[in-house]
Amino acid sequence: MNDLFTILLFLLWVNTLPPLATMACNKRWDRPLDNGISWLDGRPLLGSHKTLRGLLTSLLGGTALFPLLGWSWQIALTASVLAMAGDLFSSFLKRRGHVSSGHDVLIFDHLLESLLPSLYLAFVLKMSWWHPLAVTSTFIILASYGARLWQAMIFRPAEKNSPRLVRSPVRWREWRACHPPLARWQAMLNLTSFLSNQMLLAPFFKVIGLYEHGIKNTLDIKIIHQQFTFPDLPAVFDGLQILFLSDLHLDGVEELTDAIIQRLTDIEVDICLIGGDIRMETYGSIAPCLRHLRRLVPQINSQHGIFAVLGNHDCIEMIPDLEDCGLTMLVNDSWPIEKDGKQLWLVGLDDPHYYMVDNAKKACREVPEDAFKICLVHSPEAYRSAAAQGSNLYLCGHTHGGQICLPNGQPVLTNSRAPRYTAQGCWQYQNMQGYTSRGAGASSIPLRFNCPAEITLITLNKTER
Repeated sequence: MNDLFTILLFLLWVNTLPPLATMACNKRWDRPLDNGISWLDGRPLLGSHKTLRGLLTSLLGGTALFPLLGWSWQIALTASVLAMAGDLFSSFLKRRGHVSSGHDVLIFDHLLESLLPSLYLAFVLKMSWWHPLAVTSTFIILASYGARLWQAMIFRPAEKNSPRLVRSPVRWREWRACHPPLARWQAMLNLTSFLSNQMLLAPFFKVIGLYEHGIKNTLDIKIIHQQFTFPDLPAVFDGLQILFLSDLHLDGVEELTDAIIQRLTDIEVDICLIGGDIRMETYGSIAPCLRHLRRLVPQINSQHGIFAVLGNHDCIEMIPDLEDCGLTMLVNDSWPIEKDGKQLWLVGLDDPHYYMVDNAKKACREVPEDAFKICLVHSPEAYRSAAAQGSNLYLCGHTHGGQICLPNGQPVLTNSRAPRYTAQGCWQYQNMQGYTSRGAGASSIPLRFNCPAEITLITLNKTER
């Protein structure tokens, strides 16, 4: 009976590893095993859900259990290979039966991946003939119900017209970011933020005596004037002025909101755009940042309103409160600005850095193909997809320009997977011009060195072709 239980736990472990790897890695290393190749029937060979990452995770994770199982590593590896072979052959047969990748077929889905290793293990462990049948039957029942529970908890369909893609990593990350902490220790669910701010960086700068100086730098916000010229800009928008605020982190430093308001005095613009990261922490209550936002918004003088996107510090549950404060949230959505019968389109993408749920194609679904488009995104990491949709100007933040830079202004870290030339200031990709703000606030620790915070005033000009 112990051998039956051991084999069953082994199969459940090997079967669970790929979805756990998906939660941990999201899109990283998710290359399909079949590399997009089609079979003779024109359908995928295996499908997009069968990835090299999932295969290696199961093989390595299954083999690593051999000391606990009391088997040799060769037996554990062979059993893992047979389990994956059965799983892949099932996927191959499902594609031939016109079953889409990711869809379950009761019993058949878990039959071969459990029967093949069970038969092998019964042979090498000298078990009775009925043992593999018992293991396979029990595994099919447990795995089928487990898969349904997983689907209900993690992959349940989004609400109609939901702007955010629903995947397991998104569910997990939103739960960590958006639930109010019931106790202080829950901050450690966001281990990176907890360690970097409370345990390492802040104490380090206090010990070396630069903490207060870094706070002073953070509050010394610069007004940056930036002009962009476009031949495709409708003539009626020549001279359009945009107030661009990004990475506010309003609850990070108590005096920050007052510093921003002071610099906005007497500034009048056509449009105000906010590039996400309105709050400081990545978990817990949003009430502190909302209190500051309610003070800030009335001081923004913008003819066509205030538009914003979510950053990696913001969660989708914040949207009703943010819009109650006076923001129009663009989450994979668009908004036309009209003047004298002409239109300019604002396109706002969801966060491409942490939640990785930006969708430029969906955001542009109502935008005319030849329209002038300003793409507002929290991070520069969606620059390729925005350019593919014909965006003219890409405005983003997230990097803080490095926040803590070398004396020549070069960032030590950018916290972005985009090329380093997109880390701050003006840049260009193909026909799309881009601008990355250093941000009005500071993240992780509220300190800046050799990298001043900024409020950006952008003017759009039309040039002749």
